[in-house]
Amino acid sequence: MIDVNTLKFDDKGLIPAVVIDGETKRVLTLAYMNRESLEISIAEGRTCFWSRSRQELWRKGETSGNVQHIIRIETDCDRDALAVYVRKEGPACHLGGDSCFETELWRNAEEAEPFSMDGLAALIAERKVVKKEGSYTNYLFEKGIDKILKKVGEETTEVIVAGKGGDRAETIYEIADLAYHVLVLMAEMNISCDEIRSELASRHVIEHKVKQEKMK
Repeated sequence: MIDVNTLKFDDKGLIPAVVIDGETKRVLTLAYMNRESLEISIAEGRTCFWSRSRQELWRKGETSGNVQHIIRIETDCDRDALAVYVRKEGPACHLGGDSCFETELWRNAEEAEPFSMDGLAALIAERKVVKKEGSYTNYLFEKGIDKILKKVGEETTEVIVAGKGGDRAETIYEIADLAYHVLVLMAEMNISCDEIRSELASRHVIEHKVKQEKMK
């Protein structure tokens, strides 16, 4: 733990704060804090920034409900920048995305990015607003919720058929198809992976409590 007084704020009294998802380690946004907003963040355990455009304090989620609960705050070696690890409720971006960093600028074709469900969900969410020629995901969004739900139903049936047939490889293939279409449904309804994780985590806690009560 260090003293806040050792931090190096710029000539406007600000310090950049990189907000990071504490679970996925994905960068969510870049914001700025002044001494007051940092102290509020520490005191309340929720992110509070300084809005450079409005010139006022900005508590994340105050109007949208998309609150960010702080797990920890780190500073870099020069003590002139912060990394704020959070547990977020809802989208981090004001445009509705899980992260403000969802539009690709450049990609090294020689470096394969590790697959993740969060990465796939982000790509699908991007397809909702950015059209790409020949994109099946764009096609689903254009057709709307009824088409998406129909595909989820069809893929669910195919998982059941494959599982009933005892074909492990086919079942894996069909589950992957189902997972993709469920992610499309989530994007259509603005449901984030974090919300699903939170729901599952709450069930885990309830189940744990029930088991403890049964053991007594």
